[in-house]
Amino acid sequence: MKALKDRFGRTHNYLRISVTDRCNLRCVYCMPEEGVAFTEASHLLTYDQIAEVVEVGASLGITKLRITGGEPLVRPDLPKLIARLSGIPGIEDIALTTNGVFLAKQAQALKEAGLTRVNISLDTLDPGRFAFIARRGELRRVLEGIEAAAEAGFHPIKLNCVLLKNVNEDEITEFLRMAYEKPLHVRFIEYMPIGHADDNWRNHYLPLSRVLEIASERYSIARREDVKGNGPSEDWEIKGGVGSFGLIHPISDHFCKSCNRLRLTADGSLKPCLYWMDELNVKGALGDTAAMTEMFAKAMDIKPENHEMAAKLADTALSHVPTERRMSQIGG
Repeated sequence: MKALKDRFGRTHNYLRISVTDRCNLRCVYCMPEEGVAFTEASHLLTYDQIAEVVEVGASLGITKLRITGGEPLVRPDLPKLIARLSGIPGIEDIALTTNGVFLAKQAQALKEAGLTRVNISLDTLDPGRFAFIARRGELRRVLEGIEAAAEAGFHPIKLNCVLLKNVNEDEITEFLRMAYEKPLHVRFIEYMPIGHADDNWRNHYLPLSRVLEIASERYSIARREDVKGNGPSEDWEIKGGVGSFGLIHPISDHFCKSCNRLRLTADGSLKPCLYWMDELNVKGALGDTAAMTEMFAKAMDIKPENHEMAAKLADTALSHVPTERRMSQIGG
């Protein structure tokens, strides 16, 4: 097996690694407010085990990693894992997705350990609305985390904003102004039905065509292709501005044809696709390079052509079974 190529000719070089399903927040689009059953620490992959999986992945062409959760910064000693992974031959880029609450205290250590880039979740610029969406935490601490990331030298700094109809869509203009005035890449993300395709999701889903309408009314914009690690984002330049913005629209305009990623959950499952239930637990292959290589090959064999979230929105038949895991249990 010379490369991670699936049945549809897509080459995979990107592994998203969840280090925990725990989080200090309870965002309405990600987790229930109460009653969440977390994985016991003894059932999580250890840092040594994660490194072993990455070593095999790197030998098969994995060059990019993203550390996720839950909230990855609640996992103790995360810089140690970053340092370990950054030393694996073939790994060129390690990014982190975080809610930013704990980032101010760890940004410098993460940078020194070898972290390349950081994405920070920020769904509102209003403290009261932050309390409604996140249910916990303080907006102030997220903003301090953004400042600390800039001071540590991370670039680009990406802000992930999940748009919710009738909740934060009125802040699109403010987020665009932030992208115009500051050296930030603001990414608007469609609300996805991960683990909860219910009426609440349908009622709050907002296609990102609305962002382009507002941006075009207020600015001169143009497509750009040079945002590092842009992945599935459709990126736009605001002419005369300092930053930029992007659109991640898995439902209104899915990007499955260019998918290059796999996911490793905190409890050890290799997922070929975020949306479908199919996953392979790697724990039985630990300590056996050939078996782990075969695990990656099988993930390529079972990866579907697309995720069909748009069909779920239209309430039409699906070809596979959607996952029952919430986003926090898979890795954002």
